[in-house]
Amino acid sequence: MNRNIIVLDTTLRDGEQVPGAKMNRAQKIEFAEQLKRLRVDIIEAGFPASSEGDFQAVQDIVRSVGDSVSVTALARAVRSDIDAVYDSIRAAQDPFIHIVLGTSNVHVEKKFNRSKESILQMGVDAVAYAKTLLPRVQYSTEDASRSEFEYLWQTIEAVVKAGATIINVPDTVGFAEPEEFGELIYKINDRLKNINGNVILSVHCHNDLGLATANTLSAIKNGAEKIECTINGLGERAGNASLEEVVMALKVRESLYKSTTNIETKELLRTSRLLSYLTGLEVQVNKAITGENAFAHSSGIHQDGLLKDKNVYEIMSPEQVGAESMELILTARSGRHAFRHAIEKMGFDTSDETKLEQCFEEFLALADLKKEVYDHDLFYLLRKQREESADSISPMLELLSFQVVTNDLYPTATVLLEYNGEKLKGFAAGDGPIDALYSAIKSLIHLDVSLTQYKINSLSRGKEAIGRVNIRLNHQGKTYSGRAMDTDIINASAQAFLNGINAILLDTSNG
Repeated sequence: MNRNIIVLDTTLRDGEQVPGAKMNRAQKIEFAEQLKRLRVDIIEAGFPASSEGDFQAVQDIVRSVGDSVSVTALARAVRSDIDAVYDSIRAAQDPFIHIVLGTSNVHVEKKFNRSKESILQMGVDAVAYAKTLLPRVQYSTEDASRSEFEYLWQTIEAVVKAGATIINVPDTVGFAEPEEFGELIYKINDRLKNINGNVILSVHCHNDLGLATANTLSAIKNGAEKIECTINGLGERAGNASLEEVVMALKVRESLYKSTTNIETKELLRTSRLLSYLTGLEVQVNKAITGENAFAHSSGIHQDGLLKDKNVYEIMSPEQVGAESMELILTARSGRHAFRHAIEKMGFDTSDETKLEQCFEEFLALADLKKEVYDHDLFYLLRKQREESADSISPMLELLSFQVVTNDLYPTATVLLEYNGEKLKGFAAGDGPIDALYSAIKSLIHLDVSLTQYKINSLSRGKEAIGRVNIRLNHQGKTYSGRAMDTDIINASAQAFLNGINAILLDTSNG
């Protein structure tokens, strides 16, 4: 029988400790509401003793989501901190106080400059006091992975007898490795269940050596019942265990871990993107689960296999995490199968193998000059064939020309598009140059669409920029993506938007 692993999200506490990741109260509430939709079991809402603003934000989060999600907050092992946590979370339906105190020699001797006995007693007193306020208390043995085991166990045993209901074992500085951390959790779990089988064993892993996810999974294998994670792995220094990575590892390898969570995985990508939007901290493009390229394929061997059967190179579907279907990126490494698939989607006739081979060779020559080849590139490449077989292609838009005038009073854009041989000219004003440009395009397409995501990024040290958009077709609620690359960021933005619009036109015409 599978175990259900309790998931605590500490993005609003540990994640917010990252320089630049600070959110205001309204943003914290918005993110907490998304964590509720993600169905995390517990939200660690902050460190209320740190400032009046953080105290108020924790209270606001409790008012917003505390009726359906357990809420906790962090306290040092002092009464004033514990009081601040209690006063800020007590209105939640299932609150608990989280106390943290170091157990490693370096913490006891260097950070506190006190004896081990006095630190242990300090922890016991803190738990005993917290128990007079709330029935549930979590105790974190900070820097547990670098602690002497017998002292660590003495601390755990003492605070459990004082009333702690959750013991959290942190790898505070990301020092542990999976086999070692798993063995530590196994030993603690074995002893813990002998003294009180109702106490929950939890872990909190940092990523300084890139092992936070691996250590968390090893802990689950060895008896941990609760995990502490953050969205996008956000956290101190190199970050925390990534919630999305741990959750999807448990889902994909359920037969191995024999564990599940309550997480609504289809909300993972939405949660990741909201966090990036609120903090301005983007995830790396190859980030597992939520990176831009997590489900993108450019290798010809991979593309051929995926077009035959998605299981060949995908261990989970993009839809499981809330992403669109797999994306085939055309590059010089793409093979004939992927090229044929791309141009057939665009409505081009591929029955003439001689012409197809000629087009493929021209595509490879273009791909050698560019990092990626997009829909509009294929249009230019195949223009002659399109003109010869116009009846066989789906209606698509091409950008012929554009002009953008930007200022702080009245940004405007003019665009010239071609659609089925007809030239269309549009003009619009906007809040900025990109908004004006997209408004001008939308004025010509007669589709009820909304831009849900827009990003423009530079590529390495070169001059090229890549634009990415997500566009929602409002009456269907379906989202389409578009990408484009150019040395001109306005052109890259325009072509990305048109590629997204063309994806809608292709989908609706084929449907």
